[in-house]
Amino acid sequence: MNGRASPAVLHTLPGADDIQRFELENGITLMMRCNPFSPSVVMSGFLPAGSQYDPPEKLGLAYLTALALTRGTQRRNFQQIFDTLETAGASLGFAGSVHTVSFGGRCLVEDLPMLLEMLSEVLIQPAFPTDQVERLRVQHLTGLAIRAQDTAEMASLVFDEVLFEGHPYGKPEDGYPHTIQNIQREDLLNFHQKFYSPAGMVLAIVGGIEPAQVAEWVHHYLGSWKTQTTPAGVDYPNLSPPAQDIRRHVSIEGKSQTDLVMGTIGPRRTDPDFFPAILGNNILGQMGMMGRIGEVIREKHGLAYYAAANLVASTAAGSWEVSAGVEPQNLQRAIDLIRREITHFTREPVTEVELADSKANLIGRLPLALESNSGVAGALLNIERYGLGLDYYRRYPTIIEKVSREEVLETARRYLNGSGMVIVSAGPDWSNEP
Repeated sequence: MNGRASPAVLHTLPGADDIQRFELENGITLMMRCNPFSPSVVMSGFLPAGSQYDPPEKLGLAYLTALALTRGTQRRNFQQIFDTLETAGASLGFAGSVHTVSFGGRCLVEDLPMLLEMLSEVLIQPAFPTDQVERLRVQHLTGLAIRAQDTAEMASLVFDEVLFEGHPYGKPEDGYPHTIQNIQREDLLNFHQKFYSPAGMVLAIVGGIEPAQVAEWVHHYLGSWKTQTTPAGVDYPNLSPPAQDIRRHVSIEGKSQTDLVMGTIGPRRTDPDFFPAILGNNILGQMGMMGRIGEVIREKHGLAYYAAANLVASTAAGSWEVSAGVEPQNLQRAIDLIRREITHFTREPVTEVELADSKANLIGRLPLALESNSGVAGALLNIERYGLGLDYYRRYPTIIEKVSREEVLETARRYLNGSGMVIVSAGPDWSNEP
């Protein structure tokens, strides 16, 4: 199967000729792309104020700070913020991750100045009202209590804790109940003052816009934002795959399903072997009925409700993992079959047909992912986050096409042929488990 994209399709993807990129004097990077057929605008962005800066005893501080930004400012209370956005049919929200605080919003073209003003206000002048902070805390603690009873969530959380031990990726950015209880309103104020800065902020705006006009609005509302200090960078430790299997089970009684996550260290997003890895992962556990693993575990043996492989490639590290949901009594058999399939994957090259299908799948999905304003905005942020270059998405099909069967096999052996894996299950105890 030929996965090449036609020149006409390539031209519709974001590229250097239709992406506008500006750097403000205060350190904000603005990226824009006009979609003249859209009456609406999507605004997305991030700034480096993530959980990497959380004190261990107050893990979740960056996360709560981000959520509290829209709960009141020095000019407007929560209800006034909500009413202003609701009246215009607009939205604005924040979320926290390890590296960054991300935000997103949408509105009609004519309401973009209002949305930019609101973004500026909540970023620069948040009030963190005590009653709203306490309400957020209660809501978040309820969410963490629900998480503790979710077998898939807990298997994933403990998998990260074990695989990334001693690394920021091993700590949940939304914290634990006891660390959330330690956080006070003053902590949010201090975190905001210390780590919220225009330096390193990236803002992407996509829709029926006039880039020159939007650039003026961004300068007006955000150009005067100044901070005295810039947050220091964080040194991330190097990680090694486990020397031998590490097995953990999270006991959650009253459940009919056990969720499994097993895997090891994978490539970073900017590593050269990222593309062979993503093509291989597509074959191993994504395409069709979840690739080879889904075919063996779910279709052939009927052991899993779902079974798939996943490549999680981030800035400082990555993981290559397989997840499955099984009946508790089938857990060990599913683990054994997954190990067998991974071993086969690292011993023989994928077939020509599998690789061609994987390439066609990845290339064919790209235009679909970028047909919406939000998809393009996310693509612009990825370009900036990973330094991919403005022409990245037009080069993408060629990059994919160049990957060979030998490169896929070599990459699989590099990451999946080690001596150990982290294997975590969550669900009811079962007497036949090791």
